[in-house]
Amino acid sequence: MQQEVFGPHLTIDGKKCDKEKLSDLTIVFKALDELPAIIGMTKIMPPYSILYKGVVPEDWGVSGFVMIAESHISIHTFPEKNYVFIDVFSCKMFDVDKAVDFLVKTFGIKELDKEMVKRGICFPRK
Repeated sequence: MQQEVFGPHLTIDGKKCDKEKLSDLTIVFKALDELPAIIGMTKIMPPYSILYKGVVPEDWGVSGFVMIAESHISIHTFPEKNYVFIDVFSCKMFDVDKAVDFLVKTFGIKELDKEMVKRGICFPRK
């Protein structure tokens, strides 16, 4: 018996990124605005992105989120560390390579770790 899953969850840890791109609120917003259509998903709200400045000065960055009918996409940048964390969670399969290529170009990612997790194993679909 094959186990069914709710959907894939792509996580990207982007390293050695372009600091200027990671610092730009507009670039994060635009990535969240464009990526759903690129991977065949449906935005159900406009993207939301904010500039974050925390207690530790070098941990500032831009964080953003967009809810899609299929789940969500989130981005958290750390310009001082040339690092970005990205999650793409969906209840249906999508072209992971297309998503990764778009995000690598958008943030100038030079090295990355990516994982695909199968979420909701045995989620009751019926």
